[in-house]
Amino acid sequence: MSKRIGFVGLGTMGLPMAVNLNKAGFEVIGYDAFEGSRQKARAAGITVTETLTEVAEKSDDAIVSMVRDYAQNVDVILGEDRLLSANPQGLTIIVMSTLDPDSMNELGQRVEEAGDVKLIAAAVSGGASGAEAGTLSIMASGHEDRVEAARPYFEAVGSHTFYYGTNPGNSQAAKLVNNLVLGITMHAVAEGLRFGAHYDLPESELLSLFKVSTGDSWVARNWDSVSGWTADTALAVLLKDLKAAHLKGLEHGIPLPFNALSSTLLFDSWGQEPHAR
Repeated sequence: MSKRIGFVGLGTMGLPMAVNLNKAGFEVIGYDAFEGSRQKARAAGITVTETLTEVAEKSDDAIVSMVRDYAQNVDVILGEDRLLSANPQGLTIIVMSTLDPDSMNELGQRVEEAGDVKLIAAAVSGGASGAEAGTLSIMASGHEDRVEAARPYFEAVGSHTFYYGTNPGNSQAAKLVNNLVLGITMHAVAEGLRFGAHYDLPESELLSLFKVSTGDSWVARNWDSVSGWTADTALAVLLKDLKAAHLKGLEHGIPLPFNALSSTLLFDSWGQEPHAR
């Protein structure tokens, strides 16, 4: 019998991850708050429950949470008639959502005080395309034995897994570091191309130069995609992480001037208008 793993949050990222777990031989017990997402999951071969307590009751040793934010994680894990309402024994809750480091540490403490479960964090990088291809980079932290036990799940959805220590928030800090570097690098490539355009240098030749020279970066190698990012998709997600890093830098006295500049100019550099909040 295949091992059963719970999966909460079957949206743009979660559904392809759940599908890849199924392909790897695990039986995914899925749940999403939206009927449309549940229908798509069923059509993709995922076993979908009507309640979160069913997910906890039917999962063998782990449940993945891939919901949006801290509040949603608190709700699906700790709320009434939610995961811990089933009183699961010894399960690992794997939070793969993106939170700020301190919120993840707080979530871990609250979850472990509320029941006989352990929480580990596993932030991901690679976007929807990486989720579909099963090539996500996974930044894990928390109880090392639980992270090791979860590696088969991580290998089903990603191509690289990194371990950042016992504090759950370290996973989120690693993701903020990665996206901080991404945001700054995006501006560097855009600025270089803008300077080259003044001298009528072919953009394609400059990008080819970057790829084989000291100007190389993931951004340069994926410029066709990155240059098309918009305010309602990848740019909005990136800006959220840049702002989170900026605020944590202020809170802990860590100077991050390039990150601050990057977050301020991000939408303008891409010719985008931020959506009104």
